[in-house]
Amino acid sequence: MRDIKEIEKVQKRATKLVINLKKISYTNRLQHLKLPTLKYIRLHGDTIEVFKMTHNIYDPDVSLKLEYNSGSSTRYNKYKLLNRTFYHDLQKYYFSACIVNIWNSLPNCVVDVSTINQFKACLDKFWMQQDVLYDFTADLTETGDRSVHETNDV
Repeated sequence: MRDIKEIEKVQKRATKLVINLKKISYTNRLQHLKLPTLKYIRLHGDTIEVFKMTHNIYDPDVSLKLEYNSGSSTRYNKYKLLNRTFYHDLQKYYFSACIVNIWNSLPNCVVDVSTINQFKACLDKFWMQQDVLYDFTADLTETGDRSVHETNDV
């Protein structure tokens, strides 16, 4: 969390350079400028990378091997990943460990699309109401609208 705060300070200072917004809160400046937090951008980017891995956009011989959770029901999406138990503290910070719960919380209508641009549009729509979008101290609540979204218009 300390590193996130340090990185976020840079954007915080940059948004204060807009004279009309200098005296309002950081969260309100981000909303006014329609800028997401850097934490949100990282989570968004990580999720896009997992989409590329699960849909074989990367060469499978050189990309990270993600294991699918075939033993459980596909409650959220058909690309559900295996959530491992780690015995060493360091392992829980690996990319493959950090992204599993976020990826598994996405519904089929978000992950079961054919192109990266469709995925980005569906993910943005699904995460639109997340607090982390403009508040870097918040976490993804993983409670987005799970109703079926039409993806044909993307």
